[in-house]
Amino acid sequence: MFASRGLIIRSLFVFGIIGSIASNVEAQQWANKLFSQTHHDFGTVGRNSKAEHLFEFENNLESDMRITSIRSSCGCTKATIAKNIIRPGEKGQIQAVFNTKSFIGHKQAVITLVIDRPYYAEVQLTVTGNIRSDIVTEPGEVRFGDVDMGQSRETVVRISYSGRPDWKITDVRGTCDHLEVRMEPPVRQGQTVIYTLRVRLRDDAPPGDVSDELSVVTNDTKSEYFVMPVSGRVLAPVSITPQLVSLGKVGKGTATKQKFLVRASKPFGISEIVCEDERFTFQAPAGEKTVHVVPFEFRGESGEGEFRQPILVKTSLGEKISAECIISGEVH
Repeated sequence: MFASRGLIIRSLFVFGIIGSIASNVEAQQWANKLFSQTHHDFGTVGRNSKAEHLFEFENNLESDMRITSIRSSCGCTKATIAKNIIRPGEKGQIQAVFNTKSFIGHKQAVITLVIDRPYYAEVQLTVTGNIRSDIVTEPGEVRFGDVDMGQSRETVVRISYSGRPDWKITDVRGTCDHLEVRMEPPVRQGQTVIYTLRVRLRDDAPPGDVSDELSVVTNDTKSEYFVMPVSGRVLAPVSITPQLVSLGKVGKGTATKQKFLVRASKPFGISEIVCEDERFTFQAPAGEKTVHVVPFEFRGESGEGEFRQPILVKTSLGEKISAECIISGEVH
């Protein structure tokens, strides 16, 4: 009898271990699928150049995800996260910053992310890059800041090289159709060569973020080119905040209320709100202001399931000056 009881206890203990191992394996597999990209190569960059990358992920579970720590294996890379609790359906970002001011040469760092909810797991991300000591960029990126749509803006970048007296830049390439680069003749001072690049964002750039890289091609056989990041934002005449309004789950036969903001750089009126879904009711505000609050109601009367409804807000600033947003939710 006692032997049978001992056998049962040992069996339960073994099954408990097996169940725990299986649970840990499933948790790790879930964590490994969080990121569509787990490696980034900064390529060859100059001293003082800006080198940053965002690793994006999404919590696709029905429970909160909590990140307890984030660490880097090398001082050449700093890793940060905006918030450590990610709600179901929310997206998060891990920012990796390459320290091009204090380090030179080929560097690699492993970023370890520790998660304790809803499961315990660890995720590793890697970054690599080559920081050249003989090339210095000032400033470290082509930065336009905020630019109104229809306006152009020019910024200046100086590139200094110390080494071969015959070193030169042969070309500057980019993928953005709305950038123009003008390179002034180099200034040579002994073993140092200084180039001035004038980079212009054209007035036909569409609204939205400007995120690109310029490849600076040289006659250096060891490293044919190095990259410089380009950043900025083209502001639309009218914008809606937030651009994605989530209503969550709405019970069938019930109603929920929400709102969004419509902004412009000068006073305007809202002439029409276009929505093809009759379950929505909008209250268009009167008068002209730079910021309008637009309340609306959604009635879950029919059409069970998820929905994504585009909304178009027309303004008094002109027939083509309008703004769009997306309202999403689920009727259950």
